[in-house]
Amino acid sequence: MSAHDLSAARLEAPRHDPAARRRIGWLLVALAVAWPMLVLAEFNPWALFTSGNLAVIGDFLAGFLPPAASTAFLALLARATLETLAMATAGTALAFLIAVPLAFATTRALSVSRLGPGPGRVRALVVRQTARALLMALRAVPEIVWALLFVRALGLGPGAGVLALALTYGGMLGKVYAEILESTETRPARALLEAGSGRIAALLYGLLPHTAQELASYTVYRWECAVRASVVMGFVGAGGLGQLMDQSMKMLNGGEASSILLVFLVLVLLADALSNALRRLLA
Repeated sequence: MSAHDLSAARLEAPRHDPAARRRIGWLLVALAVAWPMLVLAEFNPWALFTSGNLAVIGDFLAGFLPPAASTAFLALLARATLETLAMATAGTALAFLIAVPLAFATTRALSVSRLGPGPGRVRALVVRQTARALLMALRAVPEIVWALLFVRALGLGPGAGVLALALTYGGMLGKVYAEILESTETRPARALLEAGSGRIAALLYGLLPHTAQELASYTVYRWECAVRASVVMGFVGAGGLGQLMDQSMKMLNGGEASSILLVFLVLVLLADALSNALRRLLA
């Protein structure tokens, strides 16, 4: 194409976005839907910037400095950190044990009955739908609600948090595991099943080689979420950093709260580094 033709094409090109009206229309629809929700939620961020509230926030933040560093408090902080890590790790491990068989049962790419008509087709559908319903029921109840129930049954301590995380995160992991396995190239697994291979072999050699990195990354991410959730559940008596933070805030000890927040930041950075290391290892 000559330079003259290129210049003519530029002149003839539209000078406005042809989809601009549609985008503006959808933006107006989104605002029309979001505005009543913000009103119902009493969303009023500008109240933070009134003179009285700014003074209160300033005094509150000033109490966080310097962070507490006494030997007695650091010993309590170290024990609470180990409890939080143990709660998150044990809860994620139990959730993994719940999620793997349920994800295996709900992954359609591993269903032998889908290869063709047969007597087990209805039974496989019932098993798959039952497993999906169980995953939905597990993740429908927030871990904080499970923690409240288990604290009543087991008493104060991290044991209640472990079971709460195991149930809720088992449902979450199982759902996402199945979706990851379904979203990859499923023809190798199907070929193995058609050749007479078992479902476990089809999973190990047909699906996992393409999804191991993503599955590991999501599992570590859920462990990171479990660390955060463990802190929240500590406020209802499940132990760990949350319970120590609750005590510090009730005593208006900002220095101790600041030290706890710094430790929590280090734990999140640790989880992020672990996720990156696993991705490089499985790449």
